[in-house]
Amino acid sequence: MVAGPLIPEYRGARRRLIETLQENGISDLSVLRAFELTPRHLFVPSGVRHRAYEDSALPIGSGQTISQPSVHARYLQVLKLTGHENVLEVGTGSGYQTVLLSHLAARVFSIERVPELLERAREVIAECGVRNVSLMLGDGTLGWRQHAPYDAILVSAGAPDVPRPLLEQLAEGGRMIVPLGDMDEQMLVMVTRKGDTFERRDIAPVRFVPLWGSHGWSG
Repeated sequence: MVAGPLIPEYRGARRRLIETLQENGISDLSVLRAFELTPRHLFVPSGVRHRAYEDSALPIGSGQTISQPSVHARYLQVLKLTGHENVLEVGTGSGYQTVLLSHLAARVFSIERVPELLERAREVIAECGVRNVSLMLGDGTLGWRQHAPYDAILVSAGAPDVPRPLLEQLAEGGRMIVPLGDMDEQMLVMVTRKGDTFERRDIAPVRFVPLWGSHGWSG
């Protein structure tokens, strides 16, 4: 697996981003390494590429955003991935988090509902040389039963409640990160499966775009 094109002018900016993450409490070396290996500038539109390594959310088209790097880093650190996991990502978006996960897990299965975003993400993921990612166009709130159960599930949009199919596809001891709340503000929650029960732990208040789907928001 390679890091993809490393344009010299972005190396310093990427290093500064990693220093910012460390200042914000990110200490997991594998998470920091994933950010070092992932060229964020490839995942944002050319018009905002000069801001690619700022710790801020940026628009990626189709009403979607690429999340603030420190938000990605916080919940990747909370998940404590070891490199052996089967991971489901709900909301491929730009594909940036998908590639971060590819450096932290054995297999990544990612679902996106917007065709244009999925095709662009597919191109950039391939450009990064990633080989352990599978992509699907569809309703992420239904999950991807073919490859379940999952050791970790990351939901990249705000939901009114945890989608039932995702709970069913979580492995024993598996962890799910999902923003829960209304369309404007949510609480990032970690759900851990223990038999037929699911423990919930609040992580931090966040703002994500709405999770659309049959087990999310409808409109």
